Amino acid sequence: MKRILFTILIILGMPLVFKSTPTEILKLKIYDALVKEQDPSGYFTVINLDEDFINQEGGYPVPRSRLAQINKDILDAGALGVGWVIAFPHPDRLGGDKEFAESLQQGTSILAMFEAPNQIYPKTVGTVMLGTGKGGMLSKGVVQNTNNLRNYIQQGIATAPTDIDNLVRRIPLLLKTPDGYVPAFGTEVLKALVGADTYVIKSNELGIEEIRVKGLDPVKTDSLGRKWISWIRTPETTLDEMNVLNKFVFVGVTAPGISPQIATPVGLLEPHKIQAALSESILVKNSPRVPDFALALEIAIFGIFVSLTWLVINYLGVTKGICMAVILLLTTGLSGVISIQKGFLIDFSWTFVSQFITGAIAFYLNFRKQHKLRQQIKKQFEHYLDPRQVKQLQKNPDLLKLGGEKKEATFLFTDVRGFTNLSEKLEPEQVTEIMNKVLTVQVECVQAHGGMVDKFIGDACMAIFSAPLYLDQHEKRAVACAQDMRTAIRQLQKELPEPIAIGIGVNTGYAVIGNMGSQTRFDYSAIGDCVNTAARLESATKEAGVDILIGESTAKKVNNKLKLLEPIKVKGKEKPLIIYTV
Repeated sequence: MKRILFTILIILGMPLVFKSTPTEILKLKIYDALVKEQDPSGYFTVINLDEDFINQEGGYPVPRSRLAQINKDILDAGALGVGWVIAFPHPDRLGGDKEFAESLQQGTSILAMFEAPNQIYPKTVGTVMLGTGKGGMLSKGVVQNTNNLRNYIQQGIATAPTDIDNLVRRIPLLLKTPDGYVPAFGTEVLKALVGADTYVIKSNELGIEEIRVKGLDPVKTDSLGRKWISWIRTPETTLDEMNVLNKFVFVGVTAPGISPQIATPVGLLEPHKIQAALSESILVKNSPRVPDFALALEIAIFGIFVSLTWLVINYLGVTKGICMAVILLLTTGLSGVISIQKGFLIDFSWTFVSQFITGAIAFYLNFRKQHKLRQQIKKQFEHYLDPRQVKQLQKNPDLLKLGGEKKEATFLFTDVRGFTNLSEKLEPEQVTEIMNKVLTVQVECVQAHGGMVDKFIGDACMAIFSAPLYLDQHEKRAVACAQDMRTAIRQLQKELPEPIAIGIGVNTGYAVIGNMGSQTRFDYSAIGDCVNTAARLESATKEAGVDILIGESTAKKVNNKLKLLEPIKVKGKEKPLIIYTV
């Protein structure tokens, strides 16, 4: 009971442990490995302002009059719009802001803002709240674009928060401020393309559920309004090729030392590529997400699979239990793979790890229990059974289940004749020495014929043939053992100071055989009428005037020539017993 309670406490505490940093990182890495890469939507392309471009323009920052020309060229080439994922915090030193602003207003254009602690909060966008209004990730503030630009153009935050391992995987579609919500750059791009005016935020007590934009499918998010990125490789084009017809263009700097490179599961990416991936992910139907039922499913899976792991190892035995536990582990892992492939981010990591630890604990406890039982079996039977039989019992301890089972066996009882006279004539030490020799001979004979010495009762001995292990032709073996035992005792008499003899009774029948007693203290024995009959036959050898008496049930299975004697009346039997000798 204590073991079970201890294990339950460990299992219940596992979620707290495995929701910690190492397991959280493991979960995220598993997501990274299994999230299926999607094909691009075809609505977006990327233009990189690389090192060669920066050098051609005489360095950075590039004159905004040049950027105005690029913006105009992109729109003239048939682009749906242009998103500049570049910070413009200060006025252009060459006075190109007006020209750049005018070019931006000629089509759908969006400027990026970048978060910075303790900076001002940007202008919010129109939102409609459905539900509690709870949820959302708080913005730290942003570095604003210069007034010459931001007053005329839509803006979105291009900063992407990182996970616990400093990788970007999920981006809030809307960031919360004291005044309202500010969109992520990639979100604002889609809103601008469909010509929507507001965002609709659906929330509950836990936080945000989904975000809707008129003209787009609702986007499922976590409680903080974050969307997992599918890391779709947005096609790239160049200023020379300008393959932008009917596409929205994300423009950003890739020159080293100018634009930051952000760590993601697919490598280092610049902010404009990350925002393009966000826009792509929103349009993908089976983009990965954490469903509403995720927590309930995780708890259910944890309880079921961890419990099953504990049960199979404890009740199926070590070998079968481990095989089933491995199957359960593989099932858990496969379930995680399938769920992620289907776009559902279900956390199977803590269940998987908990299964492994639970299995290890159960295996250890079961192994310790089995080891203790094997040692107990060895201690109980090593002096009464052949070593090979002891090993078989150790491998199959169920053969010795408490309470026993009804089975057929042959029982042999012996008793030393003349023991009383021997005790009176000799010193106790001498008597003990003689009895040890006599009993040793009997044990050797029993083991030689595959039987088990069940117990010694003073100078008497009880042996069982075909228990605890099945023994073919156990009747013949028991009779042969009785003959050899008689012969061995006669040989031993030559070494003894006083003559002795033994009486032997053999009988076959069904009896309840097994460990009799309590869970903590028990003894292997047999109970049944046939057992009592064997003992009565041994006692009757004096009256019959022979050394060996064999019961009728045994004699029927023995092909040897047995001598039929006159039936005898024994205690506890109404009818006389038909007896044989050899």
